[in-house]
Amino acid sequence: MKEINFSDIDGIRMGHSQDFVAGTGCTVVICEDGASGGVDVRGGAPGTRETDLLNPTEMVDKIHAVVLSGGSAFGLDAASGVMEYLENHDIGFDVSVTKVPIVCQAVLFDLVCGNGKIRPDKKMGFDACVNSENYIEDINGNIGAGTGATVGKILGPQYSMKGGLGTYAVQVGDLKVGAVVAVNCLGDVIDPSTNEIIAGALDSELKNFVNTEEVMISQYSKKNNVFNGNTTIGIIVTNALLTKAEANKIASMAHNGFGRTMRPAHTMVDGDTIFTMATNKVEADINVVGLLAARVMEKAILRGVKNATSDYGFKAYSDKIK
Repeated sequence: MKEINFSDIDGIRMGHSQDFVAGTGCTVVICEDGASGGVDVRGGAPGTRETDLLNPTEMVDKIHAVVLSGGSAFGLDAASGVMEYLENHDIGFDVSVTKVPIVCQAVLFDLVCGNGKIRPDKKMGFDACVNSENYIEDINGNIGAGTGATVGKILGPQYSMKGGLGTYAVQVGDLKVGAVVAVNCLGDVIDPSTNEIIAGALDSELKNFVNTEEVMISQYSKKNNVFNGNTTIGIIVTNALLTKAEANKIASMAHNGFGRTMRPAHTMVDGDTIFTMATNKVEADINVVGLLAARVMEKAILRGVKNATSDYGFKAYSDKIK
């Protein structure tokens, strides 16, 4: 097994667009030929688009793009730009009079960064698609949907840290599996290799971690409003041959990567969502694809946080909090 670039996965393009002043952005993954799509929503506060059609019982069996976006529910507008771009390139589900692009999306809450009145819109979604035409690097951290991402918000945004966008991909023989994720969780981010917090809620002096789970346990009898802007959203991309049902299962298995790196994950105030896009090129054991999906998601989360830089008043991993 070897590490590869996310952009090395056949038939897949990724692009970003962001407003660094406003502190928000979006990321798009495109499959022009259509990919088998799946999704698993585990958080209690999701903001999504076109997830119902990924049910194996529904008619459409291929999707053409997935958008990850900031802006909370306002950011769902970014998909309109992706739709326009794909239609202009004759990509989509053929309905005779035109081709309708099948575009799925999930959003995260980043309105506490920069200017909360500026959110990903149609133009930003379109620009992300244009960026995908020449994007070959795997830039991590403050980019795309991770531009305004933050983590560790149990005590409020003033004690949280910078999250970010992460990518990671591997190849085993001719099988390729990759992940892209925008890390914006309520909880702390943990490095499973050391079991230590690498980013999360800070104490009043912004010098030490307070341990989100311990804070929550100590306040078990209080029904606090902890909706301070959460949700981690990601995509698993693979060249494996998968049905819609199998793609849904891969998305489910990939959530193990969330569980290994975020504590707690899947809370009622997170909208944790993972999509699958399979380009159907290589025969592979679904169990192997699933375990690799969890592994690359775990690595992508860590990479997104470790490459994030301090901004918008939030400290980052590079500040070496203990």
